[in-house]
Amino acid sequence: SAPGPLLAEVTNAVVQLHRAHYGKGPTRSKSYLLDDVLVCVMGDVFTTVERTLVQAGEHAQVRETRLAFQDAMRDRFAEAVEQVVGRRVLGLTSQVLVEQDVAIEVFVLEPASGEG
Repeated sequence: SAPGPLLAEVTNAVVQLHRAHYGKGPTRSKSYLLDDVLVCVMGDVFTTVERTLVQAGEHAQVRETRLAFQDAMRDRFAEAVEQVVGRRVLGLTSQVLVEQDVAIEVFVLEPASGEG
C-alpha cells in the first residue's frame, strides 16, 4: 500500500476541492489504498444549509444534491488524484451517508507499473 505521506497528500487534495466548492471542507478525512482502489473517507462534510435540511428530515434532498455535485466535480477529483498518485483514474464513484455526515470517494486506478 502507499506510504502515509502520499495518502495524506491525496486526502488534502480532495479536502481542498470540497472546501473550495462547498465553502466548507470536511474536518475528519483519511485515504486508503488497496491495490488499485483508492478510498477517501470524509467526516463532518455538511454545510449549515445541509445540516438544517437533514434536521428537517430532507435526507433524500441532501443526498441527491451532494451526489449531483460530486458528479459535476468528477474530472477535478480524478485530476487531483492523478497528479498526486501518478496513476490514471479509470473510474470513480461517490457515496453519501447522510445520517453519519460522511462522504466517500472511491477511485479505481490503473495498475501500478510492474503489476500485471
